[in-house]
Amino acid sequence: MIQVQPLKRSEMQPSYAQDLGTGEVTHGIYGSLLQGLGCAVGFLGAFPCCPCPNPFRNVQQGSVGLVSRFGQFYKSVDPGLVQVNVCTESLRVVDVKIQISPIGRQMVITRDNVNVEIDSVIYFQICNPYRAAFGITDLRQALIERAQTTLRHVVGARAVQSVVTEREAIAFEIAEIVGDVADKWGVAIEGILIKDIIFSPEVSASLSSAAQQKRIGESKVIAARAEVDSARLMRQAADILASPAAMQIRQLEALQQMAKSANSKVVFVPMQLQSDVSSQLVNHPVVQNESGNESVNLGATGRVGLLNAVSDV
Repeated sequence: MIQVQPLKRSEMQPSYAQDLGTGEVTHGIYGSLLQGLGCAVGFLGAFPCCPCPNPFRNVQQGSVGLVSRFGQFYKSVDPGLVQVNVCTESLRVVDVKIQISPIGRQMVITRDNVNVEIDSVIYFQICNPYRAAFGITDLRQALIERAQTTLRHVVGARAVQSVVTEREAIAFEIAEIVGDVADKWGVAIEGILIKDIIFSPEVSASLSSAAQQKRIGESKVIAARAEVDSARLMRQAADILASPAAMQIRQLEALQQMAKSANSKVVFVPMQLQSDVSSQLVNHPVVQNESGNESVNLGATGRVGLLNAVSDV
């Protein structure tokens, strides 16, 4: 559901109305004659059927009117109906809304000698109508030229990779530099937007190849880390399975598998006997008999130890 927000007075266009007066500047009899003639003609022009010029001018919302008498500015007016002297005064309307102007696509050489085409736009707002109207001849063209020059300077000091990855930082730096100059012209820079960066086919292929190699390298690093983690976990699992309790569990599982076979005979031997017999076999050498078969020579002491181990169990 759409909710309509009520308009507040503080959100509307601020007032630029100001009357500086004409001062003590006089234009003699000729000036007074034109002033009186303008008042008379304006009075007649206020009637709809009269062919005389209408003295009332309309200033739209979002604009400011600058009134000059004999070419000299003396007051500014807010939006609405404004009366001027048709013979001695002129009204100049200045737009104070946020304006958008394309900077235009231009070729720029980066620090590493790569040609790129950059397309951008500038957002600006007139905050001092007097300076914008009487302080510079062509405000829009001046802003565009200044932005183009600054763009070439900022991009030319960076490498091509920095231009691709730091687009917002470049736009912010350009806006700051242009804003310092535009403030003298009565203009506030709202922002500069880099719309597009166009490379030649050779540069595009080189950048995509570099990005692909970077992704391959990152995937290899991830795979190597996974291998290290897997080896660490396998080592921990081996340490756990090497404990006596784990060995007994594995033996019980093996006995369960052997017991499922109908033709097998299972002889249960205590764990202590197995360990004693294994120690006796390890501590005695292996000999070869006359038939060529190998056997363990226990000797008298070994046989006595083996019998004692069996009897103890």
